[in-house]
Amino acid sequence: MTAVPLALAATGTARAGGRRSRTLYIAGDSTAAQKYADAAPETGWGMALPFFLHRDLPVADHAVNGRSSKSFVDEGRLDAVLEAIRPGDLLLVQFAHNDEKSTDPARYTEPWTTYQDYLRLYIDGARAHGARPVLATPVERRRFDADGTALESHGAYPAAMRALAEEERVALLDIQALSLALWQRLGVEETKKYFNWTGTEQDNTHFNPPGAIAVARLVARELLRTRVLAPRDVRRLDEEIPESWITWPEATA
Repeated sequence: MTAVPLALAATGTARAGGRRSRTLYIAGDSTAAQKYADAAPETGWGMALPFFLHRDLPVADHAVNGRSSKSFVDEGRLDAVLEAIRPGDLLLVQFAHNDEKSTDPARYTEPWTTYQDYLRLYIDGARAHGARPVLATPVERRRFDADGTALESHGAYPAAMRALAEEERVALLDIQALSLALWQRLGVEETKKYFNWTGTEQDNTHFNPPGAIAVARLVARELLRTRVLAPRDVRRLDEEIPESWITWPEATA
């Protein structure tokens, strides 16, 4: 069953002061993706990002479960984004979780070669359409050692993205470093409240509503810090966001 991102209906139609407003597109994997009723309470951070952005900056969340920077392109999903994107829009790109799957040639990329090569397709594609590319290092998984130290899980991929962002002069949101620091502050037990731990599942990769909200807050703050967005574009950065704001619609065929 294939679902259409909820925000797509608003793409290209919002107006601000008589002009077309910008749209923020997300290209990424399951950690950012829209989730549907059959997956609740699993929540992608892209579902919570609109709570931190002004209404004139809609989010078109194209992130899809299980995709890597390579498979997203190979399946034509980047082409679909670029068909919709317009001058002035933003393309926020977060991949690595599935690029790391070395036993799966359909998804695997090598950090310093093919990973960077595929990310350049997003950068060049956005720029060719007059949009602004933004790279986000992959959000960290929940992993701790026996002493309670939060552990990195993405190998060389974050460093490769940081280097590419500097080379290409692309804004970088260092969500890997920020989320690792957040999990460390929260600790072993408290972080369970942010991931998709249920009565039948202990998922240390995907989020529940509090986790998605927390990561989306990091993303919004980084968009402001890097001056991708102006203060007028963001809201509620220091406010509590009720979990009840998260909803899981029924998937469409």
